[in-house]
Amino acid sequence: MARSNKLSNGAGKQTFLLWLGFSGLLLAIDQLSKILAKGNLIEGVANPVTSFLNWTLVYNPGAAFSFLAQAGGWQRWFFTGLGIAAALFIAWLIRKNPQQTLFCLAMSFILSGAIGNVIDRVAYGAVVDFIDIYYLHWHWPAFNIADSAITMGVLLLIFDEIKRVNK
Repeated sequence: MARSNKLSNGAGKQTFLLWLGFSGLLLAIDQLSKILAKGNLIEGVANPVTSFLNWTLVYNPGAAFSFLAQAGGWQRWFFTGLGIAAALFIAWLIRKNPQQTLFCLAMSFILSGAIGNVIDRVAYGAVVDFIDIYYLHWHWPAFNIADSAITMGVLLLIFDEIKRVNK
């Protein structure tokens, strides 16, 4: 008999809520970091932290690497809608597969990042970025905790898939 993807209804719901709680914690950290950045940094002014890290407040109206940043404004609502749709789908995936720990951990990271950047788009019209990593004169595009959470989630998904295929 095939094993169900769900635990017993009560245990599955409890596990689902734990994953949402983890996402909520990451979301709170992301939003607090952005409040601190907006309150303590001047837009576009680099504040050196180390020889490879600045705190630099920038607003990104586009997507990753400022994709469509100069699109004229429609991208704000497009990426907001896309983020909301992704968040709903991710929540459904977590609810459907609560016992798959690594998968749900990855999805929780991505969920928190997607919601964090949606909040920015709605509240500010752009995503608040402030982490500026560089080497000599080469700068990686500025990013935030939400972007880091999405990246971590994607890396965990890749690892989970490699692990699954090698079973």
